[in-house]
Amino acid sequence: MEFKNNITDIFFDLDHTLWDFEKNSALTFHNILTEHQIPVELDPFLEVYIPINFSFWKLYREEKISKKDLRYQRLKTTFDKLNIAVSDNTIHQLSEDYIRLLPQFNHLLTGARSTLEYLLPKYRLHIITNGFREVQGQKMRTSKIDHYFEHVIDSESVGVKKPNPLIFKHALETAKVAAANSLMIGDSLEADVLGAKDMGIQPIHFIAHGESNHDHAPIITDLTVLTQWL
Repeated sequence: MEFKNNITDIFFDLDHTLWDFEKNSALTFHNILTEHQIPVELDPFLEVYIPINFSFWKLYREEKISKKDLRYQRLKTTFDKLNIAVSDNTIHQLSEDYIRLLPQFNHLLTGARSTLEYLLPKYRLHIITNGFREVQGQKMRTSKIDHYFEHVIDSESVGVKKPNPLIFKHALETAKVAAANSLMIGDSLEADVLGAKDMGIQPIHFIAHGESNHDHAPIITDLTVLTQWL
């Protein structure tokens, strides 16, 4: 794969693209479920929780539910499906503990750090994330990747979420770069790939969980491939 030699700036998604969300989230749930003595093993819990969380994030991304509803409903729905009685007070506390503890874990996806090291001398690097403002920066500091990025664009600060074109427009304006000189690398076909493509930013789709192939953008399953392409 070859890219135009006029690329100067690369925008990355954070969760599921650089930061190992699934591993860090599993470690967080292991801690808080144990601490609150919730009667469920971690693996059965995650098997139910992960697709539920994905569906609620889609609703959140589409502005159909609030952050507060997302945090509560994804846990409430999971416990209901598992037939585990958990009080609302405990669910709210679990939600708060999850957000507090999650960014304290620092696992990155394979090849993330070496790829950033390779790209940093060649390109200006930035983050565009739909994640919560209060935790994304901490995740990057804890995993020691914050110094790679000139700008971190989060959806809460902008007021809209990917794939809304306004967040990409804001990112380009903040970085002072044209869409034609930019790449977007992320794991979400809808939010990262199609959102960037609609703004004239060339996307690369990082597939980490065996999603279906498509023709919307180049696809990679290993971040280190970027060192061969760019």
